[in-house]
Amino acid sequence: MNSFKRADRVADLIKMEISDLLLKQVRDPRIGSVTITGVKVTDDLRAARVFFVELGKDQCSEEVRTGLARATGFLRRELGGRLRLRSVPELVFSYDPSFAYGNRIEKLLSEIHREEEAHASED
Repeated sequence: MNSFKRADRVADLIKMEISDLLLKQVRDPRIGSVTITGVKVTDDLRAARVFFVELGKDQCSEEVRTGLARATGFLRRELGGRLRLRSVPELVFSYDPSFAYGNRIEKLLSEIHREEEAHASED
């Protein structure tokens, strides 16, 4: 149980630090509109799955994936300097489809709401 809590704390730290690094130090224009939505770290702290979305898009472009793959080494080195861990987890970037799903639901709900208002004004 204790290692699970540690993995969650490390995941939160990694999320915060990677977000900061992408915002302030990574100069790759391909990943300028990337937002980190979550990080899941294995219990042994060897691997971290970093979930991301590309702002304003419902799908992830290949350019963004390539940009993140190229930045992985730099991000791991920087995390090594910022976090007090014996070894920095391997970073695996995964697109987070839940945001696109949420946006789609929000659009459908607002469309339903507009239709209801239109019907109410007709009556």
